[in-house]
Amino acid sequence: MSKKEIRELEEEGQGEEFGELIKYTGGGFAGGLLTGALLDHFGFQGSAIGQWLVRTLSGEGESIFEGIFAIRKRVSGASGSMAQAYGWGKLLGMGFPWVIDWGSRLLGINVYGVEAFYIPYFYALADQIGANIAGFVFLYRREKALAPALARYRKNPVMVSSLAIILIVPLGLLAARWLGFVPDTQFSTALETVIADLCWVPPLVGWIAGRKKG
Repeated sequence: MSKKEIRELEEEGQGEEFGELIKYTGGGFAGGLLTGALLDHFGFQGSAIGQWLVRTLSGEGESIFEGIFAIRKRVSGASGSMAQAYGWGKLLGMGFPWVIDWGSRLLGINVYGVEAFYIPYFYALADQIGANIAGFVFLYRREKALAPALARYRKNPVMVSSLAIILIVPLGLLAARWLGFVPDTQFSTALETVIADLCWVPPLVGWIAGRKKG
């Protein structure tokens, strides 16, 4: 079997794995929105801990499950795949936004203002940045050289769509804050994070690509 045929078989199987990853996103969104609504109901609209919890659930809830997915695959002895590398990357990128958030508060930055648009960005996409890096590392290990790894990266729809949302989403968040959006309730905090969290797009693209290969 040629190297090309092996790659095609791997991509077909990865399409099903990416389909499994998509299922985890809705749970995180629902959890964040519900928690935000409950906190608002009980009068915790301005709670910093509440915002941390709501943003973690809304922007990173799926990362916990995707990390468990990657761990489960590793324990079962399954061969490495892009989807598994993607899950590991998302799990490892989870803690970074917490440092950004609490560090900004300690520095006295107005977390509701235009200048703090980066906080929901990192909650929504820090795990995606980790996933993108992990995906490239996976390709590099497979190719064992930088040039062919970059070539495969550019042709991989999951990696390309992942990079696109990493670059586009901060512009949308900045524009929304600039136009007057203020996340001054827990529900609006959750909503901002959910809208910015386009992490479901790359797995969906991977699933569609896998279906087409099949």
